[in-house]
Amino acid sequence: MAEPLTARFIKTFFTFPQFLLVTVATPEPTPSQLGPCLVLKGGLNQQYLSLNGSNCWTVGRSDDNNFVLGDRWISRNHAMLQCMDTGEYYLIDLGSRNGTFINGRRVSVPVTLHNGDAITFGQTELNFYCPALETVSTSNYGENHNFTATATLHVRRLISVLVVDIRDYTVMTRQLDEKVLSEAIGTWFRYAGDIIGEYGSWVDKYIGDAVMAVWIHGTQEVTPQAMLRIAKAMSELNRMTSQLHEEFPLPFPLKIGAGLNTGYAMVGNAGSSDRPDYTPLGDTVNAAFRFESSTKQLGLDISIGETTYQALAQLGAGDQTFKRYSVEMKGYERPLITHGCAFSDLDRFLNHHSRQNQSSVSVQS
Repeated sequence: MAEPLTARFIKTFFTFPQFLLVTVATPEPTPSQLGPCLVLKGGLNQQYLSLNGSNCWTVGRSDDNNFVLGDRWISRNHAMLQCMDTGEYYLIDLGSRNGTFINGRRVSVPVTLHNGDAITFGQTELNFYCPALETVSTSNYGENHNFTATATLHVRRLISVLVVDIRDYTVMTRQLDEKVLSEAIGTWFRYAGDIIGEYGSWVDKYIGDAVMAVWIHGTQEVTPQAMLRIAKAMSELNRMTSQLHEEFPLPFPLKIGAGLNTGYAMVGNAGSSDRPDYTPLGDTVNAAFRFESSTKQLGLDISIGETTYQALAQLGAGDQTFKRYSVEMKGYERPLITHGCAFSDLDRFLNHHSRQNQSSVSVQS
């Protein structure tokens, strides 16, 4: 459980022989001493919420948040901040009832924070402080990004990258009230994170109306059982998305597209031991995004790479589930081979596999 924020920076002394407890307020650290932080203003004092030591921080009334704010207008799990490998910070509303606002505008999708931005959770006002962002200009971004990424690389690992994107999001934004849109999409992000966590991963990135998750397999091979877990995660994400209109007055049931790719990547851990910040780089990640984009081109729900397909084929998800395609993709000189299917095909395979396992257990017993 995350420790709640302490209200003041204080130092406690005992005086003898009276054993009188004396509490003396020490000079509070400045933002420049803390580095990236949120500044919470209250009365004559300011509180500093440090954005160091992790890549993700949650905000809300519940004690399991990193930053616990006792504002009754704030939801139990209100919002999330995420630091990307580029050094940028994103703010994501988690479907809060009263909304999250940046400079007076309500947040409905992940928004990039800038130094000095005014953030409002409920009736609590804060400022985002990260002067380093101002020094990263467009002209030297690539150089700084490469340097930061290279500094954290240390292992080559076999990984699976899943990219899930909400279909027809732009159409929906034109038909929905901003408050409903913010609550619905924020809830989708929170549910997606819970499902991905349940199946052994975490959301590595929140990108607009999409999420990216990474499974670390090791150095040698991906097991069929590990790939089955990812397939179940995709199926559950689709089920959750298709039911979201029952919770919110959406103009139509939401749909998602998914791209899944397995391969080697250089992976660095820039986070803490309890919440690792694995940052995968390379073609394996790029191809996962391309596979997700290809689902629109193919008119399918899911598009997977060859290595992913081979692992699922060992479980029985062969040509009867996934069809083979050759697709022209941006950034690649030659067409890429992908295997695609609808979510109904994936669910059919998962149900068949589950029945087979139950039959095997019955025979053995």
